[in-house]
Amino acid sequence: MAQNYKDTMNLPQTEFPMRGDLANREPEILKKWQEEDIYKKVLEKNKDGEPFVLHDGPPYANGPIHIGHAFNKILKDFVNKSHAQRGFFTPYVPGWDCHGQPIEHIVEKQLGTEKMKSMPQSEVRSLCHDWAEKCVDLQREGFKRLGVNADWEHPYLTFTPNFESGNVEIFKKMYLDGAIYRGRKPIHWCSRCHTALAEAEIEYGDETSPSIYVNFLLDETPAPFANSDAKDATPYVLIWTTTPWTLPANTAVSLAPKAEYVMVLCDGKAMLMAKELVETVAEVSGWENYTLAKDENGEVVVTDGVSLCGLTYTCPIRQDLKGKVIYGDHVTLDSGTGCVHTAPGHGVEDYVVASQFEGIMTLMPVDDDGILTEEAGQFAGLSTDDSNPKIIDWLREQGTLVAKVSITHSYPHCWRCHEPVIFRATDQWFVSMDKTGLREKAKAEIDNNVKWIPEWASNRIGAMVEDRPDWCISRQRSWGVPIPVFKCSKCGEVVATEETFDAVIDLFNTEGADAWFTKKPSEYLPAGTKCEHCGCEDLVPEKDILDVWWESGVSHTSVLKHRADEGLTWPADMYLEGSDQHRGWFQSSLLTSVGAFGCAPYKSVMHCGFTVDENGRKMSKSLGNGVDPADVVNKVGADVLRLWVASVDYSQDVSISDSILQRTSDAYRKFRNIFRFLLGNLNDFTAADRVASFDDLEPIDKWVMAKLAEVLNDVNTAYENYKFHNVYRALYDFVNNDLSAIYMDVAKDRLYSEAPDSKRRRAVQTVLENVLNVLVRTLSPILSFTTEEVWSFWPQGLVEEGRPDSVQLAGWPEASAFAPAINETEAKEILSDFEVLFAVRDAATKAIEVERNNGNIKKSQEAKVIVTLTNDQLAVVEKYDKSVITELLICAEVEFVTAEVEEMSAEVSKTTLDKCPRCWNYVELSGEGEHADVCPRCAAVLEK
Repeated sequence: MAQNYKDTMNLPQTEFPMRGDLANREPEILKKWQEEDIYKKVLEKNKDGEPFVLHDGPPYANGPIHIGHAFNKILKDFVNKSHAQRGFFTPYVPGWDCHGQPIEHIVEKQLGTEKMKSMPQSEVRSLCHDWAEKCVDLQREGFKRLGVNADWEHPYLTFTPNFESGNVEIFKKMYLDGAIYRGRKPIHWCSRCHTALAEAEIEYGDETSPSIYVNFLLDETPAPFANSDAKDATPYVLIWTTTPWTLPANTAVSLAPKAEYVMVLCDGKAMLMAKELVETVAEVSGWENYTLAKDENGEVVVTDGVSLCGLTYTCPIRQDLKGKVIYGDHVTLDSGTGCVHTAPGHGVEDYVVASQFEGIMTLMPVDDDGILTEEAGQFAGLSTDDSNPKIIDWLREQGTLVAKVSITHSYPHCWRCHEPVIFRATDQWFVSMDKTGLREKAKAEIDNNVKWIPEWASNRIGAMVEDRPDWCISRQRSWGVPIPVFKCSKCGEVVATEETFDAVIDLFNTEGADAWFTKKPSEYLPAGTKCEHCGCEDLVPEKDILDVWWESGVSHTSVLKHRADEGLTWPADMYLEGSDQHRGWFQSSLLTSVGAFGCAPYKSVMHCGFTVDENGRKMSKSLGNGVDPADVVNKVGADVLRLWVASVDYSQDVSISDSILQRTSDAYRKFRNIFRFLLGNLNDFTAADRVASFDDLEPIDKWVMAKLAEVLNDVNTAYENYKFHNVYRALYDFVNNDLSAIYMDVAKDRLYSEAPDSKRRRAVQTVLENVLNVLVRTLSPILSFTTEEVWSFWPQGLVEEGRPDSVQLAGWPEASAFAPAINETEAKEILSDFEVLFAVRDAATKAIEVERNNGNIKKSQEAKVIVTLTNDQLAVVEKYDKSVITELLICAEVEFVTAEVEEMSAEVSKTTLDKCPRCWNYVELSGEGEHADVCPRCAAVLEK
């Protein structure tokens, strides 16, 4: 009976589980981190290191975390942990945005609108506070479950007194410098949420609107046409608009200054419009017989927009008012008539152009609910939507409606309720972009002093800052930080001085912003504070609150400056958020910091894309294509989700789905299996067993060491440049292609069959220890749970005195510290030579596979391989003993022949050598002694 040699082999031994079972195992590791306070331990270890501060952008506290939250927070964890592992001091304070309309809206839904209106503001604010606090706790637990390191017990919350006072500090500086003013101008207004909106709070969606062409009756025929055949027709200016509801506010018509204008004669009317658009309008209007006004010589009369400035007409709805014809560069000829209905109370461009001419009134006959007021005449009481058809019908009855069609176009919507917004001129607080040079200073910071990741992002935010209007920072809501100024009850003027600001800062620091709504100003303002305009001492606090983007934007002061004693620095080393924050938090932070301190609040800005499904569609409840991070971690574990984040190019929108996560799980198993292989084959290895010199390694061992150094260099570069997908790719390819597919396959024979303490086996183990050290440390920022688990199963012979309890305290690997030290000259030569040796292996593998399929051999160990190659290739191959080549090919015999060939090839036949029953290699057997039936190598092992 054949002897069973299994017990004589050095088979891997480790208790590290093959199955991850991450959903159950990760919470245990998380509990261990919490008990040990790993966040503080890492800080303590690196307390003397160079600081690196990633300032957390606050997610909105309005429900459990979604996959976008998880994607963002995991990316931040990659940044922080990769820096911490390399010795940087990385304090990370998470934050939450706790004020604003969405929370107030949830409370309103719970209470009912009427009940909420009847409640004192202090009670409403208290309910909003409680809801935000509840959501903060919910999200905090969600982020902790992802394995994210942070000062979770001491986050920053925008409703805390110390944070709220930071708002006043920045407002004070910018107001006293002249950058903040109160004005009446058109802003985006949400009739559903009853508040002004800033540009960053606007999203765009398609709307179908009525496109109408309307004649406004001119007071006289324009002078250039006075001697034309238009003089006897009724003169009109033909306008075009897609917002009929704004016609009650019309007070001007704008022309393009240099465009050519004519008068169109049709049915006894002479209609002024741009010559270039006549044919288009005629087609829309159904004009069959029309002509252009001509002079006495039969020439068409043409004039420019500037020459027509000053004409007056009867306003279309408010016929008791007169409007004026003006001109502006905003008028284009790509649609309409070239004569733009202008309502300064309902549009920024209208407001700006009207302000350049005298006598143009600003009407705003729409209230907070989007209802037309008495100023709109007979249409008072209608909503803006309901008034559109009524106004169109009335114009038709008046005989001034020339044409009506419907168009679909992009239109601004509220970012919270997702309903269309309107433009209304209201009294609001603004940050001027130009009065104190804020726009140019911000642009200079963008261009010169901030690193943008990716680089092209600087153009994106730069264009936004270049084009943005003044920033409307006031909101008409209850839940937020108030505008910190006062008004005189007698004359209505604003009262805001250095002394009043300082008093408010003290109030907020001690009692919070809630005190603003409950205390009288006289209780905290300096004695004798009075209105500098009329001397009145009866001051009332401003009712409006600050834009939430302002609130989160001042976190550079409320957090970085206020908590400097915790190691936070200003400016921060990095801000990292979604790409939409170029118009949101990145920008509001930039403007408040530059406005107050003349400097950007960050040294670098990194953005990530949005999470979409595998078909590139935005995730939504209606499509049912969302991915809940809680479901993912409960099913496959947080490390699989973290690995997915590492595998994608975060600068673009990234796809995620069950099938994508399944592929990520497959990749995760590759890493887990390699860790298990490494741990299992180092079970009997100690520091004393390491080979002493690079020369003691076999050629393929040297190749792996050289590749390991290359990979480590690539990983370092990728981490330094925040290319986490390159980290993933470098490590995955090394594990899958170099280790699993080659080295593990080749090295198993030495690991399992050699004597336990043989030099050749110890050489492999030495390499494996180096590989394990590099993989466990470089993957720790990504596979945080799994690498911690690996660390806990470390081979006992390699657990040295003073070894840290966590891999997060283990530091970063360096190629210069590999043991044995790499001979760089030889390593370079080895890498070059093995390109040829692997070509030999590829040729042999293909030929062996053919013979296996033909049934001539069963395993590669049975193969005798003859490789045809060139003389130059042979010169490389002959540098190595044939045993090196057969081991690499995992075959019995190998021979080489040379020829002038373009591609290496191989022929395979079955060897005549015998199979060793212990190592299964085909060799000449020992043939003598007690172990005559095995190969000489195995016989020597068995002798021991």
